[in-house]
Amino acid sequence: MSLTNKNLNLPIAIVSIAIPVVVALLMFLPRQHMEAGFNVTVLPLFHAALNSATAVLLLASLYFIKTKHIKAHKIANLIAVALSAIFLVSYVTYHFFVKSTMFGDVNHDYIVTEAEKAAAGGLRYVYFFILITHIVLAGIIVPLVLFTLLRGFQNDFEKHKKIARITWPIWFYVAVTGVIVYVMISPYY
Repeated sequence: MSLTNKNLNLPIAIVSIAIPVVVALLMFLPRQHMEAGFNVTVLPLFHAALNSATAVLLLASLYFIKTKHIKAHKIANLIAVALSAIFLVSYVTYHFFVKSTMFGDVNHDYIVTEAEKAAAGGLRYVYFFILITHIVLAGIIVPLVLFTLLRGFQNDFEKHKKIARITWPIWFYVAVTGVIVYVMISPYY
């Protein structure tokens, strides 16, 4: 059966639920100290680079579809999906081996004291707003991207266009805020 005739709603739903569950488990479950076999501290910068490239590809994709360069539009989106998948694997790998960095934790003891909070000031609120919206929308974007791609591959261009109008700005926001979160938290690595 070809992709154009398949109903992939269930697999998309499973993937869309499994990804946030795995990420949440990595964040909250206790872990044994393990070595990755490579320097995982380079991964946050790598993630920011992947998010930057994804944002650029999304802008290119928008330009290509507006100028009716359909093949270039498809290629830009497929590369953006591939980079997002690489990001996800790398992100899960990083958080498997490293505890989450805390904004304001100057001495890296995983406790943000009142003095450290005061030193970070109002920027903490900006950071947490961006981080929370980034996380929530990152969870929402997975099924949107998958359904948008599916509609495109099924040549259902009306539905593809309709869902893409929702998917694109959310995906772009997630990519850009991923970079902003990295820039804001990087002094605390």
